[in-house]
Amino acid sequence: QVQLVESGGGLAQPGGSLRLSCAASGLTFSSYAMSWYRQAPGKERDLVAVINSVGGTTTYVDSVKGRFTISRDNAKNTVYLQMNSLKPEDTAVYYCNVRIRYTYYWGQGTQVTVSS
Repeated sequence: QVQLVESGGGLAQPGGSLRLSCAASGLTFSSYAMSWYRQAPGKERDLVAVINSVGGTTTYVDSVKGRFTISRDNAKNTVYLQMNSLKPEDTAVYYCNVRIRYTYYWGQGTQVTVSS
């Protein structure tokens, strides 16, 4: 079955950086676009970034453009989210996602807290 395992979250200061990783298994990784979502306390889960199957096309929500970079390594079945210039409003649980046909698969999430 499809499994997604996120890692790399933690505490960062405003202006700092973190790199999230999501290791995927149980799917032909190179065939699917991958996404990162985040959910802040008391809010809905929102899309942050998407990368196509070969890594040539990326899309970002306006609030992270120029600060976050999504990438992937198809040889390692892993997608990354490099987060720079972090702000307190980036605090959330970050989830890796893949849609296969009509089914959405999620990881367990990794907590990112931005605070001084």
